Amino acid sequence: MATVELTAQDLEQQISEQDILLLDFWADWCGPCHQFAPIYEEASERHTDVMFGRIDTESEQQLAAELGIQSIPTLMAIREGVVVFSQPGVLPGEAIDELLEKVRELDMEEIHAELAQEGEAGEDESGETDAEAADSSER
Repeated sequence: MATVELTAQDLEQQISEQDILLLDFWADWCGPCHQFAPIYEEASERHTDVMFGRIDTESEQQLAAELGIQSIPTLMAIREGVVVFSQPGVLPGEAIDELLEKVRELDMEEIHAELAQEGEAGEDESGETDAEAADSSER
């Protein structure tokens, strides 16, 4: 599968539709991003079960900020709607292959259970999260 340019409008739909989504955050002025592009494209041909998306951080600045992207290129893996990997820098093709193998091997039931438990730990008896309770107490 070839790489696909994604925007903030596309991303949510792709996250919900794809089991594994690999994202490359880049910009046209970024030299290392241009070095990484053919490596990423080749990896997309080897891993046809994975959606390979590219997000231009110049045109999608708000999205990049929301996802905590601080340097580029950054590679992010999302499985079943959960960010399971995020790392800046250029990776060689073999490292992408290894990363995707590890992402495929993740026990997502366990990860979803841990996330649910963390969510419950952040709520008090009223069902408010700690942040919501702090926000309402400041009013």
